[in-house]
Amino acid sequence: MPDWILSEADVTEVGTPDTGVLQEQLRAEQENNLLLTESVADLQLALEDKGWRSIAHAVQADFTPEARKALITLCRTMAISNPLIKRGLQVRTGYVWGQGVQVRARAAGDEQAQDVNAVVQGFLDANTATLTGDVAHAKLEHGVGTDGNVYLTCFTNPLTGAVQVRTALAEEVVDVITNPDDRDDPWYYVRRVAQRVVEPGTVRADGSRQTRTRAQVVKVFHPAVGFWPRTRPKTIDGATVRWDAPILHVKVNEVAGWRFGVPDVYASIAWARSYKDFLVDWAQLTRSLSQYAWRATAGNGSRAQKLAASLNAQRQPVPGVPPIGAPAEQQAGRAAVGTPDVHLEAIPKSGATIDADSGRPLAGMAAAGLGLPVTMLLADPGVTGARAVAETLDLPTILEMGMRRLMWQSSLTRLVEYVIDQAVLAPRGALRGSMARDDWGRLTTVLTGEVERTLDWDWPPLVDIDPVALIKAIVEASGTQLVPKPVLLRLLLNALGVKDVDEVIDAVTDEQGDFIDPEVTAAAAAVEAARRGRTS
Repeated sequence: MPDWILSEADVTEVGTPDTGVLQEQLRAEQENNLLLTESVADLQLALEDKGWRSIAHAVQADFTPEARKALITLCRTMAISNPLIKRGLQVRTGYVWGQGVQVRARAAGDEQAQDVNAVVQGFLDANTATLTGDVAHAKLEHGVGTDGNVYLTCFTNPLTGAVQVRTALAEEVVDVITNPDDRDDPWYYVRRVAQRVVEPGTVRADGSRQTRTRAQVVKVFHPAVGFWPRTRPKTIDGATVRWDAPILHVKVNEVAGWRFGVPDVYASIAWARSYKDFLVDWAQLTRSLSQYAWRATAGNGSRAQKLAASLNAQRQPVPGVPPIGAPAEQQAGRAAVGTPDVHLEAIPKSGATIDADSGRPLAGMAAAGLGLPVTMLLADPGVTGARAVAETLDLPTILEMGMRRLMWQSSLTRLVEYVIDQAVLAPRGALRGSMARDDWGRLTTVLTGEVERTLDWDWPPLVDIDPVALIKAIVEASGTQLVPKPVLLRLLLNALGVKDVDEVIDAVTDEQGDFIDPEVTAAAAAVEAARRGRTS
């Protein structure tokens, strides 16, 4: 115990006539001093409140599993209860995923070549609920916003190579084991999974079985996507290694040397709370100023009471104002009556600003932490703004949301490449190829026939572009005779906001991917019909 904290024995030895009062004062001071003692959890969960020296000490290592769970719980709670955090996550999700994205492989072969795009599209269609659907996109972006980490678990069928993606809870992953010589090369993810197991139970005398449930916590090791060593242990430290379910780790706001990410909303929580507290105080102050609207004096106490009752009873009801009989704090416009020797005066408010817009800088700090303009976060251009200000993205926001799109594109590209690898390695896989290892010992696959596995991503623009001007530019590009017609068609469909562009293009292209001109096809059909008419 530090020297400045008094023990209970020290308190009882004071021995003054006011010992009880002094004991309470000393005990209160002791409790206050204890609150000032820095703990490891405080250092990890409130870095910005501890000064630069403490910050430098704390960021040398990751948060502990307990600190990460507490941080995740706090961020999730704020995302539900605080309007600024909730809207900030929704706006970010809308910018990144609201317009959707088109993904396809360039290799769309015929019977002789390998149709890589068919494998990719089959994987995307089979995982709409957890990975590629609109709801799944919102969950993924919300996950990195409140948890900082998303763990995509790839359950793989070893016979066919089919991959089913499920999301592991962020709080379940307690450790990441990396390459001893390369901290940026993850090998295993350690999960502690709480399960409810159904047990058959004992057999009764009548032959029936009493089924029961039992709670248990299981430790499991998952390899990282792309980690496939020559020797693959079945267990590590007595725990099972799920080689059929590798994990792709998506993390944001990573600090150098850390194995885990930091939630997007972490930097805005303190300011969002401050803005909420400001609005609560402003509402209380406004309500306080509305309590008394009149002041009167009377000769004595009894006359003052009668006058007060008379004035308050004669007050006309105002729509939206609680009537007489409601709690005092809910009544507005009452009269304050007292004797001449009692002087009631409101606290002077000259020089003080009490309007709600005074707290706008607090909301601006919360918006800065989320990477959004304050006008977007508050859904209000403000007193001095304009509607165009509230509806226009500035360049830094466009670039930040574009970077988040590229982050997801990079992560999901790795996932699709894993799907292609499994389609080659599985005995009944849809693709053919050979297995090899690169200079670093990592497993790679090469598709037979030198078929490329490049993916094309089509993200809609983050800013509104006049579709008329865009279509005009596409038509002018078509006149140069340098751009292939399938590419022009894709640009045109994207400009018009058509969904499922790939399906439309497949309908107007042949097996080699060449464009089928509808006018030529119709003319050929007419000629063929005329020929048949003459021969008949």
